[in-house]
Amino acid sequence: MKALTWQGRRNVTVEQVPDPVIQAPTDAIIRVTSSAICGSDLHLYELLGPFIDAGDVLGHEPMGVVVEIGSAVTTLTPGDRVVIPFNIACGECFMCRRGLQSQCETTQVREYGSGAALFGYTKLYGQVPGGQAEYLRVPLADYNHVRVAHDLPDERYLFLSDILPTAWQGVEYAQVPDDGTLVVMGLGPVGQFATRVARHLGHRVLAVDPVAERRAMAERHGIETFDLHDEIVDELRDATEGRGADSVVDAVGLEAHGSSGVEFIQKAVGLLPDPAARQMLDRAGMDRLAAVYASIDVVRRGGTVSLSGVYAGDADIMPMKTLFDKQITLRGGQCNVKRWIDDIMPLVEDISDPLGVMDLTTHRVPLDDAPELYRTFQKKEDGCIKVVLKPSAA
Repeated sequence: MKALTWQGRRNVTVEQVPDPVIQAPTDAIIRVTSSAICGSDLHLYELLGPFIDAGDVLGHEPMGVVVEIGSAVTTLTPGDRVVIPFNIACGECFMCRRGLQSQCETTQVREYGSGAALFGYTKLYGQVPGGQAEYLRVPLADYNHVRVAHDLPDERYLFLSDILPTAWQGVEYAQVPDDGTLVVMGLGPVGQFATRVARHLGHRVLAVDPVAERRAMAERHGIETFDLHDEIVDELRDATEGRGADSVVDAVGLEAHGSSGVEFIQKAVGLLPDPAARQMLDRAGMDRLAAVYASIDVVRRGGTVSLSGVYAGDADIMPMKTLFDKQITLRGGQCNVKRWIDDIMPLVEDISDPLGVMDLTTHRVPLDDAPELYRTFQKKEDGCIKVVLKPSAA
């Protein structure tokens, strides 16, 4: 089959790789009909190469049709149309029963002290082949799927794999009061959905992004937008009666604008041999923290900062005095996808499309074009906000 493979920093290629096969009785194989490029895929493209091997298949936002099931699979049959959550969970352990599927004790990657295994996402999360491919093996398939109807287009459902539940969780974790104001830092795909979820829930929403096309998309959904500049925190305070927002969602993460020193170090680490680079990336303060610093500054006293953007360093410097003095609640983590599906599914299937799932994708291309679109997406060129790949098997 064809699959998008990692070959080195800023080097991904479509290659012929072996078709996946049933490895355990609980596996299923799906034919991938759509698979998106995620913002966190760009971390692999740019930064996390020391944790990837050449030839690894990327991608963690797939959906498709079941073509084969293992002998122990009881809830799927060939022909079922399914979305595949990006985290791989058992549904039965201590963590899963508490809605913390991203911490599943059955698939935790204990070698690296990480949570549940993820599709297509480095040794840190199990090095499981991903879904930017014609076919995908789904472990623990009875739990790791969301069955969907056959009569709506893929893009009605595709974003249930990651970014829509991630945005929903980000807003839930932000604990916005009923009459409150939410600031969203970053208007990539997760930030776009976070603004729409919060707006749907009745909150006032302000959002910050340096890219005009992203601001324009958010404005179509009733969001107040702001360009990123040196005085943005003061501008947001002025827009929130001088005290700051009740809650902030940081939808940017470790590659934020405005952290040129750390950006230089990140690039330098990428030149080290893999063992040394892994140690630096895993144990050093390697994240660009401009977005989270701004979030802490702009949230009001007693407010909440919710982290939806990915962070990876273990020695990042945090403003502990400010966090303590302002009595800020800080919450985040990988999304527990299946925890939120029942809340989101009716909105996705609503013909009025209240979350605008059909107004996010800017580029739909064959799988063969994935390398070019990785470059376009990283550089934020051509109005690129969300890319959906169409494998040739579709």
